[in-house]
Amino acid sequence: MDSSSQTTASMVAEAGGVATDGNGTMIQQSNDLSPMQSSGVSAAGISSDDPKQNLTQVIDSIQKTLGILHQLYLTVSSFNVASQLPLLQRMNTLVSELDNMTKLAENCNIQVPMDVINLIDDGKNPDEFTRNVLNSCIAKNQITKGKTDAFKGLRRHLLEELDLAFPDEVEAYREIRASSAAESKRLAQLQNSLPNGDVKVKSEI
Repeated sequence: MDSSSQTTASMVAEAGGVATDGNGTMIQQSNDLSPMQSSGVSAAGISSDDPKQNLTQVIDSIQKTLGILHQLYLTVSSFNVASQLPLLQRMNTLVSELDNMTKLAENCNIQVPMDVINLIDDGKNPDEFTRNVLNSCIAKNQITKGKTDAFKGLRRHLLEELDLAFPDEVEAYREIRASSAAESKRLAQLQNSLPNGDVKVKSEI
C-alpha cells in the first residue's frame, strides 16, 4: 500500500467509514456496532425456543433494514464526493443486516396465506385479506342464523299444532323440557362456581 492509500485509510479510520485499497477491495474501519451486535444477538445464539421472540427479532431486523434503505435513498438522492464513504458504509451495513435477517428467519416458522402474498405483489394493503375473511365470516354467520331462526319458527309452529291435537302430551313434553333445562342450568352453575363459594351465572338473553 503506497503513502496515498495509507493516508486515505487513516482518514477513513478516523471518520469511522469505509475505503478501498489499491485492488478495489473495500476496507471498513468502523467503531460502530454491527447490526448483529446492536440487536443483542450473536451469530452463535440466534436460535430460540420462543416463537414470539423469534418473530420479534425478525420484525426488528426488518425495521432496521427499512431504516438503512431510507438512509441510502437520502445519500444517493443528494450524492456528492463527500457522500462516497457514508454510502459504502451504509451498503455494508445493509448487507450485514440482510444476512442477520436471513439467519433469524430460519428460526421463525410463519405460515402466510398466498392471498396475502398476491395482494402485496399487486401493491395492495394486506389488511384487505383480513377484511375479506371477516366479511365472509359475517355473511356465513347471517346464513346460519337465518337457518336457525327458520328451524325455531318451524318448531314453534309444530308445537302449536300439536297442542291443538294432543294437549296432554304437549303439556308433559313441556314439563320434561323445563325440568331438563333447570337441571342443565344447575350443573352449569356448579361448574362455574368460584373458590369463595360465589356462583357465576350466565345472563339469559
